[in-house]
Parts: sequence; structure tokens; C-alpha cells
Amino acid sequence: MTVTRSKSYSAMNCVIASSSCCSDGSLRPSVAMLDPSTTACPLGMEASQPCRYAAPMIRAVLFDFGGVILSSPFEAFNRYEAEVGLPLDTIRRINATNPDDNAWAHFERGEYSATHFVEAFEAEARALGFEVDGSRVIASLRGVIRPAMVEALRRCSANFKTAMLTNNFTPPTSESGTEAMVSDAGVDGDGVSLAEIHELFDEIVESSVVGVRKPERRFYEIACERLGVEPSECVFLDDLGINLKPAKAMGMQTIKVVDPDTALEELEAIVEIPLR
Repeated sequence: MTVTRSKSYSAMNCVIASSSCCSDGSLRPSVAMLDPSTTACPLGMEASQPCRYAAPMIRAVLFDFGGVILSSPFEAFNRYEAEVGLPLDTIRRINATNPDDNAWAHFERGEYSATHFVEAFEAEARALGFEVDGSRVIASLRGVIRPAMVEALRRCSANFKTAMLTNNFTPPTSESGTEAMVSDAGVDGDGVSLAEIHELFDEIVESSVVGVRKPERRFYEIACERLGVEPSECVFLDDLGINLKPAKAMGMQTIKVVDPDTALEELEAIVEIPLR
């Protein structure tokens, strides 16, 4: 269906369901201002009447760090597993066992030191029949910054409120939680420093600092409160579906980042500005 924009309609008057689908298979509404001279509102509303299905305007873009701004730690986990002869995705299997109260959960909430995490994680691995070096798991969390995502972040920062929503840990060194997740904390692939990337965010919400983690609802509430936005005014990018489900239930638009290029295409469609 083709519609045209008209100043005679206030912003977000009506939502027309398009035939395009989200990555999860559900229909994504496309927002348009209907020109009464060419098209009538499908709900029979007059031009002066806001459509009751009006979609909120996006005011904030929320980014996960590891797996979105950074390369995925799962890639590094798989390399370690192959190196030592562990079955593929062993580390993810351990993490998925008792996920709200295991070593990983305590580590990301800042309740375990690195030393305590290593001991607890290795014990959990042994309970499942695996021998895993917990210190190598921590080392595998360091990723490489994706320049294309940084550019998208830069453009979003110029047009919207932005926040980093990251599950991280308190490192055993003087590094910050985000520095401990980057293979070279000094610069990214285009020579931009991590400090400069931090400056592109209005807020940085770290699980190890706030004491809650994704997918706990309170984590997302904190981000919205700090930004001064409603969940329905946000779009959130994360590489884990389990972290996207509560955000979507709260009213956020969500994008699962598997292929960064595909994710950026989806984000461009939502925010309606070029990001590359």
C-alpha cells in the first residue's frame, strides 16, 4: 500500500501494517502520515482524530556492548573449546544451567570477584562432566570493536538519546568493566578510542555496577529512567534473544544482532536515517 505524507496530519497519526516482516517473523508496522486527499484512514478516522493504533516516536536507541558494538564472545568461546577438545558450545551450556543463580549470574551482578567466579565456574563445569579453565573463559570475553556499529552509534547519538546496556563484570585489574571486554581498549578498527565511544552514549548501564542484569526487568527500567523515556520510545539491539524478550514485553522495538549488516538494515528501517 502506498501512502503520502501530509503536514495536515499530526505526527504518528496512523499506523499501516506493511507486508514486511521482522526477523522473528512478526509483522512490523510502518508509520505514515496519511494525506486525506489521496488516502483514507483504514480505521475511518478523520484527519483531526489521532488513530488509536498510533505508534510512539522513537526517542532512544539502546545498544548491547559485547556481541553488538563488539564481536561476539561466543566466537572466542568456540575457539577455546576447539583448542582444548571440548564439545561445541560447552561454555554456553554451562551458562544456561541455573542461569539466574549460577557463577556467571553472580559475576555479572558484581557479587563474585574474578577469583571466586573462576572457582565456581570450574566447579559447575565439573558437575556437568567438563574440565574448563575459568580464567580462559574470562579472557575469551575480550572482543574486537566493530567500526560499522560505531558509525551507526555515532549517527544515532546525533539524532536520538543513546545508552549502552551491558552485562559485564568487575575486572581484577584497574580496568573498567567495558575496558576489560575489549581486546585492545585503546582503539577500535578505525582508530577511535574506547573513551570516545563512551562519549557517544548518554548513559552506560553496567550490570556489575547496578547489581541487576539482563534479562531482569529492572535493568531495562533503570536505562529508561536515566534517559527519561518510556520503553515504547526505545529500540534495543542485543545478540541474545533471551535479553530481547523482556524488553519487547515492556514495549520496546527489538533487533537481534546475528549479522551486523542485517541488524543495521533493520535499525535504519526503524529510525529512518542512514547509519552507514
